[in-house]
Amino acid sequence: MSDTEYIDAPLEEMHFLLKKTIEKKASDLIITPNSSPKFRIDGKLVSGEFSILSAERTSALLHSILSEAEFETLLNKHELDFTCGVSHVGRFRVNAYFQRGSIAAAFRPIPSHIPTLKELHLPQSLADLVDYPNGLVLLTGPTGCGKSTTLATLIEIINEKYNYHVITIEDPIEYIYKNKKSVIDQREVGADTDSFANALRNVVRQSPDVILVGEMRDLETISMAITAAETGHLVFSTLHTIDAAQSIHRIVDVFPSHQQQQIRVQLAGCLRAIASQCLLPKLDDEGRIPALEVMVVNSAIRSMITLNDIQQIPSVIQTGAKEGMKTLNQTLKELVEKKLISYDTAIIKSSSIQNFFGRFTID
Repeated sequence: MSDTEYIDAPLEEMHFLLKKTIEKKASDLIITPNSSPKFRIDGKLVSGEFSILSAERTSALLHSILSEAEFETLLNKHELDFTCGVSHVGRFRVNAYFQRGSIAAAFRPIPSHIPTLKELHLPQSLADLVDYPNGLVLLTGPTGCGKSTTLATLIEIINEKYNYHVITIEDPIEYIYKNKKSVIDQREVGADTDSFANALRNVVRQSPDVILVGEMRDLETISMAITAAETGHLVFSTLHTIDAAQSIHRIVDVFPSHQQQQIRVQLAGCLRAIASQCLLPKLDDEGRIPALEVMVVNSAIRSMITLNDIQQIPSVIQTGAKEGMKTLNQTLKELVEKKLISYDTAIIKSSSIQNFFGRFTID
C-alpha cells in the first residue's frame, strides 16, 4: 500500500499509519483534525502523502484502538496515556488529548529490544549509576530526549547484574522486561495503581531493592521518592529539566518556603547522581545522538545543596572527571572530535559559548 491509499476501516487505517511510522523510522506520529498525519523524523515534522483528517475521522481512529471504558475516560478527562500494540509491527506509547474541542493524539514507538549503552552511544561509565546501594538517581532532559530509553537500559543492567527485586511505577508501561537475575514487577498508573503517590505510599511494603518512578510530577511524589531513597532503597526517576542545577532548584521549589531548607538537607543526603540528556542531529543526517551532562554527588556538591549555593555546581562538574562527572561542553567537544555531530550543532547546544570556544578549535 502507498501512503496515498485510503483505508475505510478506522482500525485498519490506524494500523497502517503505525506501520508507516516504523517504516519511516519516525520517533513520533501525530494525528490531529484539519491536518494530514505527521511523522517526526530526526526531530523534524514531515508529512506523508495522506489526506487531511476530519475531527470525526481522528476520533474514529483513536476509538478503534481503545476499549469502551478507555474511550469514555478520554471523553471525560480530555486526555489519556496508554500503550497499544500491533502484531508484527510493534508497541506504541500514546497520549490522546483534546484540542479546540476535538480529539488528537501523539504516538511514540517503543522498541522491543532494550538497547545497550554502546548502542545508544552513551558512555560506559553511566553503568556505574546502578551500583549505589541506595539513594536517588535522576535522568533529566526535555520531552523526547530519550530519558525513558536510557532509564530502561540502566534497569536492564541491574537485571543482568544483581539479584534484586525491582518495582517500576510507570504511566504508561513502555519497555517490557524479562526477569533475569532480578525480579522486575511493573505497575502502570491507572491499571495497577491509582497514582504515582499511591504506589510509592505502599511500595516499601513490597520488599523492593530498586524503585523506578517514571516521572516526579508533584510535591507528594517527589517527597515520597526522597523518603524511599533515604530509607535504604535505590530510586531512579526523571525530571523535565535541562541540567543538574535546574533539577535541584525544581525539586526544592516544589515545596513551600518553610520546608525548603529541610528538603535541601534531605536531598543533599540521598541524591547520588544526575544525568541530563539531550538529542542532537548526527553529522551524517541519519538519526540523532545523545549528549550528556553527568553530576556525581560528592562532599562539595552535598555542601552546596545544603547551603543553597547551586550556582557553584557547574564548576565542580567541570573538574570532576576522576569521579565520573562531565559537563555538556565536554561531551559536545568529544562528539565533534569523533565527527558524530557538526561544530555548528555543538555551538548551538553549548551551555556556555565563550567556554566552548576556548576549549578547542576546528581545523
